[in-house]
Order: sequence, then C-alpha cells, then structure tokens
Amino acid sequence: MPQSPSSSHSGATGSTKKRRSTAAQKFPPRPRALAARKEVASQICEALARLYPDSHCALNFRNPFELLVATVLSAQTTDARVNSVTPILFEKYPDPETMAGAKRMELEEILHPLGFFRAKARSCQGLAASLCSEFGGEVPARLEDLITLPGVGRKTANVVLGNAFAIPGITVDTHVGRLARRWGWTRHTDPGKAELELAKILPCDDWTIICHRVIDHGRAVCHSRKPECLTCPLAALCPSYEIYVGLPFSSSRSHNLSPGES
Repeated sequence: MPQSPSSSHSGATGSTKKRRSTAAQKFPPRPRALAARKEVASQICEALARLYPDSHCALNFRNPFELLVATVLSAQTTDARVNSVTPILFEKYPDPETMAGAKRMELEEILHPLGFFRAKARSCQGLAASLCSEFGGEVPARLEDLITLPGVGRKTANVVLGNAFAIPGITVDTHVGRLARRWGWTRHTDPGKAELELAKILPCDDWTIICHRVIDHGRAVCHSRKPECLTCPLAALCPSYEIYVGLPFSSSRSHNLSPGES
C-alpha cells in the first residue's frame, strides 16, 4: 500500500535525524572562533611535545632523492617494510640516473616485498626520469615543482620538504587526518582541504614536527577502529572522548573503568 503523505514525511524526518546523529558522532563539537580553535590546538600540541619528544620521520634516508622514493613506496604498506628494502634499492640505484635506466624486472624484484611492486617500479622509474629531464637530476625544493613529478602529491611533497629541506609542511596522512577530525581541528576528509584548515590553526614553524607527533599518537593510542580513550593521556583535551566512551571525561573514570564498562 502506498504511504500517505504524513507517513512518508515521518519516515524522511526519521532518516534526517539518523543522518544528523551519525554526523554528530563523526565530528565532535568545536569552537566557532578561529582564535579559540588555535588555543585548543595549542594545548594538544604542547601535550604531544611532552609525550613524544623524540618524534621523527620513520622512513630511513640519506638525501632528498632517497626520501622522495621511500615516501612514494610507502603507499599501502608500512614504513618498516619500506626501510627493509631501501638499503638494497639505493645501493643498486643511488641516484635518479641509475634508477631511470634500471632494468624493470630487476627493480620489480627488489620491490616485490612491498606489494603492488610492478606499479611501484613504474612510478619510481617515471619519477627518476622526470627528475633527470626536468630538474637536472636533483630533487626540487619547491612544492609547486615536486607535485609535477609522477606519483607525487601534496602529502609526499610535504614529507620531502619538511624532512629533507627543513621547509615546514603539513602531511595529512591517514593518522593526521583521523586525529585532526577527532580533535576538531578540521571536518574535512579530503586531505588537501584538511591541510589548508590545519595551516590556519597550527604554528607554521612547527608543522613538520607536529605531524610526526600526531602520527606517533595515532599509531600508539588513537587507533582507527578502537582508540584507547580510557588510558589516553590526551583524554581531558579530546572533544571526541564522550563520543567513543559514551560518558563525559572524568579523570577517575578514565583510569578505573575497563573497556567493557564504557
């Protein structure tokens, strides 16, 4: 039987409420004023600095070319796995010229443990060839130039700028994006839009090190599926605590409740 207008309207209203509820769970409340958001972010950044004083780039490298290639290779795999193959890779192909002229099958064999090794070998050689033809075999130190290279987006470019050239950059990887949304720093899921919003509230000189610390916290505590909110040292500052625990933050509760009681 067709729904009456009233029942149809009621169903639509219920769906709308459900969507709003889902959105509310995904994005925590945050101050409307930019200055207030900067202050909240500053408190979290200060806490991160105390928690992770030794944060650094997890990829091993000796020069900008090695970091550029390692960052491209890190897509869809772990930094540790990349670090396991790059010593062999760069011993055989230490610069763009030798990598561009590599035999594809030999390059694929080295990259095989990383997965997607054929595509990654193709990307590495295309990247190396472009460096030779467009930049004299040198890695450029400008974001505008880096993103013209095959397989290099803003995230990879900012990793290279921040860690190989000491030029501050915001790297919105999966950890930075996830935690930035949980902390109310941004509501964007698009990395480029999130980067622009983070740039407004984080101190420029500290962009690179802040991202390293956020990544460390995402790996250690604020996991994607099961964040360890009850033992998180940032719980008192986190606007998403109540969303995941189901109760407002309490210092005694966060240490006394077991996960099953949340």
